[in-house]
Parts: sequence; C-alpha cells; structure tokens
Amino acid sequence: MQALSQWPENTRTPIQGVLTDIDDTLTTDGAITPDALQALADLKAAGLHVIPITGRPVGWSAPFATSWPVDAIVAENGACALLPQNSSQNGLQGAPDKREQLSKIYQQDAATRAAQYTRMQQVLATIEAQVPGAHRATDSPGRECDIAIDHSEFTQLPQAAIDACVHIMRAAGMNATVSSIHINGWFGAHDKWVGAEWLVRELLGRDLAAEIERWVYIGDSTNDQKMFERFPHSVGVANIARFVPQLAHLPRYVTPSARGAGFAELAQALLEARTHRSQD
Repeated sequence: MQALSQWPENTRTPIQGVLTDIDDTLTTDGAITPDALQALADLKAAGLHVIPITGRPVGWSAPFATSWPVDAIVAENGACALLPQNSSQNGLQGAPDKREQLSKIYQQDAATRAAQYTRMQQVLATIEAQVPGAHRATDSPGRECDIAIDHSEFTQLPQAAIDACVHIMRAAGMNATVSSIHINGWFGAHDKWVGAEWLVRELLGRDLAAEIERWVYIGDSTNDQKMFERFPHSVGVANIARFVPQLAHLPRYVTPSARGAGFAELAQALLEARTHRSQD
C-alpha cells in the first residue's frame, strides 16, 4: 500500500464516483462524524456519484439513505438497495432535502428470499448453539437477506470463534465474510462487487466494469478485498492495518487517518484534483 499522497493527480481527476464501505470507513465508533458527513456533501456538490455498500441490514440502512447526501445505499453485501424516491433509473432528480420515501430493490425474487431466510435462521441457531460466545448481531431484526454474528461491535470474539462461525456458514452452502464488526453469511451469488455493478446499472444505466477507472472504492476490512482486487483506484482507511495479515488483496493507497477522518481525506484528494483541473 502506498500513502494516499502518492496517488497521481492525473488519475484522480477523471474520477466520477465513490463507492464506500460504511462501518469504520464512513463511521467512527458507530456514528458518522461531521467531517465525514461534510465530505459526502462536498463530493455530491462537486457532481460525483456517492454510493455506500455495506454488510449492514436494509432496515438499519434506511434512515441513512434518506438523510445522507448519497445516491443510494447497497445493503446486506449486495443483496438489496435503498433508493431515495427522487432517484430514477437515469440518475438523481429533485431536491436533496425531499427524500423521506425510499424504494427497495432486490437481486433475488420474493420466493427465493423467503425460502433462504428460513434456512439462514437455522444456520444462525446452530452457530449460537455450537460456538461459545457467538451471538447474532443486534441489528438482526432489520436483516432480510443475510445473517450476522457480532464479533467486535458489542461482543469480542476470539479469532478461533470467528473462524468456527465462518466454517459453519460455508459448510451450510452459504457465502461468509468478515467485516470490521460482524461475520455475515448469505445464500446467493451476490457480493459487494456484484451489488455495485447491479446498482450502477439499475440506477445510472451504466456499466461499472467498463468504466471502472472512473470510480474509486474505499474500505477497511476483509469483506472489502474483492473490491480492492477489482478497482485500480482503491483506498483503505488507516485502520485497515488491523486486517492486513488476513488480506490477499490490499488497497492501492491508504489514508493517513482512520475511519471517518480517513474518508474525509480521500474526498479532499479528489476535490483538490478537480479544483486544479478547473484552474488550468
């Protein structure tokens, strides 16, 4: 990983969109800080698309989809997305302060989601019964398409217990990934990358893979590494250092600061490049 300051300005200038993790990337100690919130607003004001992609549940994400200055939020590791009512298939329309209503779209049909939900609850019960100290995340009531075990938000699980939870999920045929706070499991082919491609296509009518050099991804943990692998412009906030030994794919750049302050530094790097271009 190189310092964010080593990111060449001429490759920052064409960036048109920011895809970002939420927990411990946008947020600090579970809440978005004023500097990160202002960074979101500044990016949107400059005309960039901003789309958080999170393992958090759709229910947890809904208030932020209406109150943060973002295009949409992709939740549950790509399974579903929340679009403010003033969004359209061809981009955003309307004033940003009129976003009380949301629409939800899903990668899977209702019958598939219902059948998988029942299976996932069985796996969740097995984990809680077999792994000492393992408990479902407190945001579980808002989950529709995955399950989550808390390992660092309100409960501290040792690595052996985290590994055991992942093993049970995968033995049941689920995908499993570890974020900075939760162990997530789900059925289906979606993940953060698939969810990003899907949402950019549905919301903006654009092909993310074809224009990937115009986007940047920022994250902080092992469940972001597929995005780090895909994006030529990938950034980790400083607290990614905790997960570096477990990452097969590292971000290209790392911010000086951790969590929300690091996100604000990324935003500043993008905005400075655009300002310099306009002055040339």
